[in-house]
Amino acid sequence: MTSFIGTYECKVDAKGRLMLPTSLKKQFSSLEDGFVLKRSVFQPCLELYPMFEWNKMMQKINKLNRFVKKNNDFIRRFTAGVKMVEIDNNGRLLIPKDLVVFAKIDKDIVLSSAVNIVEIWDKDLYENVIENAADDFAALAEEVMGNLNDDEDGIS
Repeated sequence: MTSFIGTYECKVDAKGRLMLPTSLKKQFSSLEDGFVLKRSVFQPCLELYPMFEWNKMMQKINKLNRFVKKNNDFIRRFTAGVKMVEIDNNGRLLIPKDLVVFAKIDKDIVLSSAVNIVEIWDKDLYENVIENAADDFAALAEEVMGNLNDDEDGIS
């Protein structure tokens, strides 16, 4: 499984292009395979999937029965606005206009690793979300991770 590390501040030009930081680019196994860029389900940000990770996600989604209305509705909403994107010869990634509008991207952005994908945020929105979630994080960490007891890695 792919696992990305880091949070990077970048700028987007007037055409919606961003230069991927070298240290993040090095973490991608293959730039030639391309990427999928989509709206986040839970936040006003974008999610950048390496093609390998997107294909794994699609394998899961393809198991859903399309004759169940909830499944069909979910698939439609999950894939709404999905775009295939590539890194150009100058190391830039173009964010399509409709996705720039969705994520309220202005000029300053944050690329934030989220395990196997990279979230793309407007910098101000990202800072607000992180700041507003700070108070609840201890309770969230306990609820989500508190019941795990895995002695193999020393975290329990």
